Amino acid sequence: MQPDNLPSAWFYRLKAAQRDLIKRAGGIERAAELASISKSQMGRFNNDGDPELMPIPAILMLQRECGVPLVTSAMAELEGRRLADPSEAAAANGSILSSYAEVVVQAGELISKGALAFADGKLTPAEASGMDRAAAALEIVISELRKATAGARSSGALLHGQGG
Repeated sequence: MQPDNLPSAWFYRLKAAQRDLIKRAGGIERAAELASISKSQMGRFNNDGDPELMPIPAILMLQRECGVPLVTSAMAELEGRRLADPSEAAAANGSILSSYAEVVVQAGELISKGALAFADGKLTPAEASGMDRAAAALEIVISELRKATAGARSSGALLHGQGG
């Protein structure tokens, strides 16, 4: 169930980004409080089966609270664009090894969910939703790893002094 004028894949991508934003904001109750929206309305925004998308002011308030433009990034992605992070160079001092390890863990989670989902040759909506959640988590940690590697390249702080 999505608005008639929005392609299905786009709708589900936006709903997934909304769900991730609500989760990062502290769940339905806290997100509702932050955005000055009722809990039941926020619950509908969090529900894949509900056709309503979050209003832009609510998205902006929650993204500001979380410090991550999840829905804005999804919108840019759907238009073939990518947001630039002004602090990308400053984020270089993070640990590349721990970022890489987290990517491996999240990739394993996605692979595991996919293997279980496809084992019987059928993909249920619940399995697709689980895979989407795992993909969203992987996307976040990949982004963090990319920031760390970009920063390390710019500062020259690479393992064994190697350039890349």
